[in-house]
Amino acid sequence: MMSIVLSSASSVAVGARVTCLAPETVNWDRCRFVTRKAFLLERIGHVRHKARLLAGCCWETMPRAASSSSVASADYEGAKEVWIWTENKQVMTTAVERGWNTFLFSSQNQGLANEWSSLALINPLFVEEEDILDAEKTRVAVVRKVVSPEDVKKLQPENEQAQIVVIDFADWQVIPAENIVATFQGSQKTVFAISRNLSEAQIFLEALEHGLCGVVLKVEDVNSVLDLKAYFDRRDEVKSLLNLEKAVITGVYTAGMGDRVCVDLCCLMKPGEGLLVGSFARGLFLVHSECMESDYISSRPFRVNAGPVHAYVAVPGGRTCYLSELKTGKEVIVVDQRGRQRTAVVGRVKIESRPLILVEVKIDLDSEIHYTILLQNAETVALVSPHPGDGLKSPAAIPVTSLKIGDEVVLRTQGGARHTGIEIQEFIVER
Repeated sequence: MMSIVLSSASSVAVGARVTCLAPETVNWDRCRFVTRKAFLLERIGHVRHKARLLAGCCWETMPRAASSSSVASADYEGAKEVWIWTENKQVMTTAVERGWNTFLFSSQNQGLANEWSSLALINPLFVEEEDILDAEKTRVAVVRKVVSPEDVKKLQPENEQAQIVVIDFADWQVIPAENIVATFQGSQKTVFAISRNLSEAQIFLEALEHGLCGVVLKVEDVNSVLDLKAYFDRRDEVKSLLNLEKAVITGVYTAGMGDRVCVDLCCLMKPGEGLLVGSFARGLFLVHSECMESDYISSRPFRVNAGPVHAYVAVPGGRTCYLSELKTGKEVIVVDQRGRQRTAVVGRVKIESRPLILVEVKIDLDSEIHYTILLQNAETVALVSPHPGDGLKSPAAIPVTSLKIGDEVVLRTQGGARHTGIEIQEFIVER
């Protein structure tokens, strides 16, 4: 047994089929290797175990209390498999290095499959017209072309004898992919789509939120493999909890005027959620969204009044950027008071001159280390409390106009030195 960090299931020899899991219960930390003998013995078993014959090296497990044997049906929600279809040796080696070991070859490319099998432990599959065969010429999947609405209607779980169905879409993709997700959801079938770049793969993996169970990446360009792996790394990142700490307010001061940034997202936030923002990258405050009802202004659950233009904000990949750098289409990390995170797209940024308030906090009152943030001095701007919100007794957010010394807020501490938003190890003094 070995530990790795991967964001999709793949196969070394043919292993265990993985069922898609709910996004909040995913772990990416298990791997096994299956010998050819074990594979052949497994195939003799009950027909329901045929779902486990493909894409096996790495899988997403159920929660710790659950058994991996309990994930028999495909519900399209979490585990994603990747097969590679290429004739480029560099693409092959790059994919193998990233844990993707199932490769498709045309039936005339047996020689190439043999050559690559001598270089790396791969699982070769062969495409013959509408069938995908293993090395023993056993059909393990079928290919279905979709070029019209009628083709989509014909795709029904009960019509497919093979356990795995690979869809080859024509020029249009989004609506057909959504229809197929809806049709096959809850069935025992596994549905892949052939993708020729990251953009197509993302469409298929996210259709109707849950997406198909995997993609066949058909490319000759190494960058497409790297792009897809980076995409899975981002998916993996948002499933981990951020470590948030309690910080105590030690000072609240009115400041002068400044250019503050309102960040409007392409999604709605709920109580307890916001953006991680700070005057220094070493300490980011969880600034609450404007989702709370107020006597002063209507609720805007898509907005965070985040702070002045110089402030740092957390973005995917463990990075930060300046609030002034945000613009339509960029991504930020939305975090709640328990440290759960998700990626959100910026829809609009508004920079306006407003009066500011300076907030200082400490994690340890006996320490000299303090953290600061500047925010607009307004009732609709709030910091997140570390305590679960339960109405008036313990609100999820504390307006900056109500902050007082001794109040507790949520803080994310990290390394302070940054280069283009990336944390680096160097001596730095910030005041």
